[in-house]
Amino acid sequence: MGTWDIGPFDNDTAADFSYTVDEAPEEQRAGVLLTAFHEVTGVGDEYLDADQAVEAVAAAALVAAQCPGGDPVTTSYAPKQPIPPLPAALRPAAVEALDRILTEPSELLELWEESDGAEWKAGVLRLRAVLAAADAA
Repeated sequence: MGTWDIGPFDNDTAADFSYTVDEAPEEQRAGVLLTAFHEVTGVGDEYLDADQAVEAVAAAALVAAQCPGGDPVTTSYAPKQPIPPLPAALRPAAVEALDRILTEPSELLELWEESDGAEWKAGVLRLRAVLAAADAA
């Protein structure tokens, strides 16, 4: 995985995921994001592959961007096509996926912990907080 920074789209896998989102018809983009969340939560307690986790973090950033307090996704590696208004039902799925990513066994978590990924983890927890707050509202 080519990673160049801590942001949700600051790696090759997330940039590729952006292309997948762009290629989906507008009415199916929410489904692409939901699939990314389900691929993470669907592993249960089994080992979570980093690529699956990276896609779910990127998807969570897109959902959080539409929530109160969410940061806009402005990187050039994010989807180029506009993201339509997303259903609120994506928020709890995103929170569940982020919780799983931050729980062992998670390859992405392990990789960041090996390289002092406290700032990356804090960013993921910020995404989670925005999503959870919006879902509770």
